[in-house]
Order: sequence, then C-alpha cells, then structure tokens
Amino acid sequence: MRLEQIVVDSNDPARLVRFWAELLGGEPVEREHGWAHVDPPDGPRMSFQPVPERKDVKNRLHLDFEVDDIEASVVKAVSLGATREGVVHIDEKGSFQVMRDPEGNEFCFVRD
Repeated sequence: MRLEQIVVDSNDPARLVRFWAELLGGEPVEREHGWAHVDPPDGPRMSFQPVPERKDVKNRLHLDFEVDDIEASVVKAVSLGATREGVVHIDEKGSFQVMRDPEGNEFCFVRD
C-alpha cells in the first residue's frame, strides 16, 4: 500500500491548486467538473475537489512540511496568499510554524 494522493475540499480548486503548485513545485492541472491537482516533485499528488460549503473549524488532519528555513518558507507562503498563525513553536523535537493556505486549511513548516 502507498499513499497516492491527498484530497482537499475547496471552494475554488483552480485558485488553491495554483497556490500549492507555487509552494511545492509542479504544474497546476485543472480537470473536469471543477477538480484540480498538482504532482509535487517530492510528495504525493494533491487534489482539490469543489465543495459548496466554507471551512469553518480546525482541520482534523493537516500536513507538515520539513523545511531548511522556517522563516524563509513563511515569507514565500505568505507572498503566495497564506497566513501565519501565531509564532514559531519550539520543543525538544524541533520547531514548527502553523500556517493557513488561502482557504484557511492548516499546515505546518517543521524543522528538526
């Protein structure tokens, strides 16, 4: 078994796929029926399916991306439309920064 893709509900899949393609690499692909996806070079496909409802609560699942430089990654993500949540958290395992993509989906930049 292997993880093939991660599917994210979205109000605007075409916009969200462009954000993630710029952040992770890969070409944004718009598909029939409003779907979109990107195949990042270092991870599974991320697909975005259209849904009518907005995101109102915290994600039950979020993605962690290991990065060499948290602050540089934050600056890039914010320039693409993400927002930073709070400050960098540091504990005995390393550090992480909570972020939100343009539709409010949480993800983190992590550094060991």
